[in-house]
Amino acid sequence: MHYWKGLDSVPTDMAPAVVTIGNFDGVHLGHCEVLDSAVSHAKRRSAKSVAITFDPHPAQVHRPDSAPELIMGLEDRIDTLASVGLDATLMINYTLEFAEQSAEEFVHSIIVEKLNAVAVVVGHDVRFGHGNSGDFDFMRELGAKYGFDVIGVEDVGDKRRLSSTWVREELAAGNVEAAAAILGRPHRMRGEVVHGAARGRELGFPTANLAPEAAGIIPADGVYAGWVIDEAEVRWPAAISVGSNPTFDGVARVVEAHVIDRPVEGYEEFDLYGQQIVVEFISHLRPMVAYRGIEALIEQMNEDVVQARSVLATESH
Repeated sequence: MHYWKGLDSVPTDMAPAVVTIGNFDGVHLGHCEVLDSAVSHAKRRSAKSVAITFDPHPAQVHRPDSAPELIMGLEDRIDTLASVGLDATLMINYTLEFAEQSAEEFVHSIIVEKLNAVAVVVGHDVRFGHGNSGDFDFMRELGAKYGFDVIGVEDVGDKRRLSSTWVREELAAGNVEAAAAILGRPHRMRGEVVHGAARGRELGFPTANLAPEAAGIIPADGVYAGWVIDEAEVRWPAAISVGSNPTFDGVARVVEAHVIDRPVEGYEEFDLYGQQIVVEFISHLRPMVAYRGIEALIEQMNEDVVQARSVLATESH
């Protein structure tokens, strides 16, 4: 997939394109329905499939104090968009100046002039242009004016429309399995492994601690079964702790993953410090609890490892 970072990166001899638009935070199954439609319509027309998306998220620009936390980081969003089979993604730097464009200016200058669109594939709830003044009906009017078809995609979901908001709600409750059902894949975080307080190592459970600025929503406090994916793309089973370590009166929330079935005495050879890793959350095992004494905590951590191993053995099959 071509990744065009900004309008100046779009080829001047752009082939006919089928275009879709969205923030695509999480690239959940509802998004994938639209993206798959764009890809299939492009193939039928011997055109290029192109997704327009934005960074930063428009809400972060218009209302930074109340903008929702992003489900995934930019790198994972681009990788996931590539996985659906798009020919290209156009990433537009979203600014207040950009947001001043009228709905028609946006469509004419970018979709028509830059991308040479023969069709636009969007959900019926699409909004675009200054103040979100453009909607699906106006897109159809513009299509008739500028010569491109508009293809509407129905919402996905039985009792509730699949949405990024719903994913955030499930993660905030620790329901990583439910979030994965909406996303179509496990929720993940990505970040650098940094040194922590080393308590896990002292207790016999060394952990890879994600840096505080790691990308992706942190799910609710608790212990999870999941995977650590290192820079070599090797997947390691893990018991993942999210929280402030209440047994030790911690304050800051941390995400730390204990890679299981590794000999403790050989852990130095399995050095993840400084690596950019991915942590995938598969199943919630238990809430975060403050234990009375180290022995009770170690006993529980051993049980966590056993349970995580069992869950991941089933999941991997």
